[in-house]
Amino acid sequence: MSDLDQQTRAIFQSILRDIQVELGDEFDQNFERQAFFSQAWQRRKSPTRPGGLILVDSGGLRQSVRSEIRESSIVFLSDHPAAAIHNEGGEIKVTAKMKGFFWHKYYAATGSFGRKKDGSLRQDKKNSQLSSEADFWKAMALMKVGATIRIPQRKFLGASPEVEAAVRAIIEENL
Repeated sequence: MSDLDQQTRAIFQSILRDIQVELGDEFDQNFERQAFFSQAWQRRKSPTRPGGLILVDSGGLRQSVRSEIRESSIVFLSDHPAAAIHNEGGEIKVTAKMKGFFWHKYYAATGSFGRKKDGSLRQDKKNSQLSSEADFWKAMALMKVGATIRIPQRKFLGASPEVEAAVRAIIEENL
């Protein structure tokens, strides 16, 4: 292999590593931005975590995003079970097991109500939030098995004009 081929190969590998680092950081920042670059994610309708970040509950989805350099390309992927439905959007069918989970969450929410010494419910902000949360879980639990739940697309990985601009800038900088 000639010296020119080795230099070309080294520059190419450097470009791939730089793209991998830069885009990895940008895709991670999508979770902070709660958007795919400038395209904001649809707000959640569930009252279970008001004010919380969208798609960040345990952090498992965000931490599952990784990248691999394969020959002459970079692949970003996630093996998280919910990654595809969130990135692409779609519908899921309600199962009996899901209904059991919804009932469990309903009973957990109703057991958390703050009460006065006489046993009646306090009229405070936490109880009103718990009330709406309990109502949400009850509505979910009352859905029929086989009903569909629509999950909106909240893209966090993929191609976009911002990705292309970042790749172009890295290539120009390295050349």
